[in-house]
Amino acid sequence: MSAAILVYGSQEFGRVVRRLVEDCGRTFHGFVDDWHTGDDVIGRFDSVIQTCPPDRFEFVIAVGYKNLSARWSVYQRVMNAGYRVATLAHPSAYVARSASIFEGALVMAAATVDVAATLRELVVLWPGAVISHDSEIGENCFVSPNATVCGHCRIGRDSFIGAGAVIVDHVNVPGGAFLRAGSVFGSGKVRRLGLEQ
Repeated sequence: MSAAILVYGSQEFGRVVRRLVEDCGRTFHGFVDDWHTGDDVIGRFDSVIQTCPPDRFEFVIAVGYKNLSARWSVYQRVMNAGYRVATLAHPSAYVARSASIFEGALVMAAATVDVAATLRELVVLWPGAVISHDSEIGENCFVSPNATVCGHCRIGRDSFIGAGAVIVDHVNVPGGAFLRAGSVFGSGKVRRLGLEQ
């Protein structure tokens, strides 16, 4: 029997992640939130770990892209407490058998992870995103709806790829990058995360 899922973060992203958990046939146990209360919020992390032991529960991290360093810190906190962080791929997503998906990655509906592609820890692929063959998405990146990463690309950790953006083949995107929605990257058109107005 699969461990029940605790979703760390209860706001908009948390509600989306809850649906992904359920669509993947996993049992949602409740939201863990250090800042907010509300429906199905069962408490702060420090209190929840007293009643939900690591041998019976796993976490999914639903801290959003606006603070990627805090998101990674939450991941480390959960891991250090002895919990697994679940990797989830929606049933309608295509994940090639030769693809590699690391712990905590989330693949939403109708996304594509093509042949020999790699998603590192805590990557989020939104609906319709395409990661083409032999490309690698670094740790803690968000790839927005209908964005396309062509073949043999490398995306550095803590990057955000906007909706409908295209990264042309054989390109390396530096860590901490912020690509605007609808942009095409291959000619240096990239802004650092946090500098975008």
